[in-house]
Amino acid sequence: MNLSTSPVIRQAMPLIAALLFAWFSTAHAAESGKDMYKTYCWQCHGMNADGMGLNIPDMSVQPRDHTDVKSMTARSDDELFRAIRDGGQAIDKSILMPGWGEVLSEEDIQNLVRYLRELCRCK
Repeated sequence: MNLSTSPVIRQAMPLIAALLFAWFSTAHAAESGKDMYKTYCWQCHGMNADGMGLNIPDMSVQPRDHTDVKSMTARSDDELFRAIRDGGQAIDKSILMPGWGEVLSEEDIQNLVRYLRELCRCK
C-alpha cells in the first residue's frame, strides 16, 4: 500500500502539518488572539474564519464557521476554551480539531476565545 494515497494518511497530513508548525513556533507568548488565530487556526477555519481553510479538501468534516452567530452563541466560553485546549472531542465535536493545550498557555487560549467572540460578534 502506498502511504501517500491512503485516505487516512491524506486526511491526517494537514493536521500533522499544523501541529508541527505550532510545535516549532515559540513566538506566540505575546501574541494577540488575532495573531494566534492566524498562526494556529487559519489552515482549517480559513482566512475569513468561515470554515473554508486550506485544509478542507482533505477533511471529512468541515471546520466550524467562527463568523456564524447562531452556531457560536450555542457554545459557552468554557466550551470554546476546552475545545481549543483539549480538542474537538472534548465537547463532542470532530476528532480532527486538535487540542492545543500542550502548545498554548491558558492565557493564550483565553485570548483566542475572546477573539472568537469578536469574530462572531456574539458578545
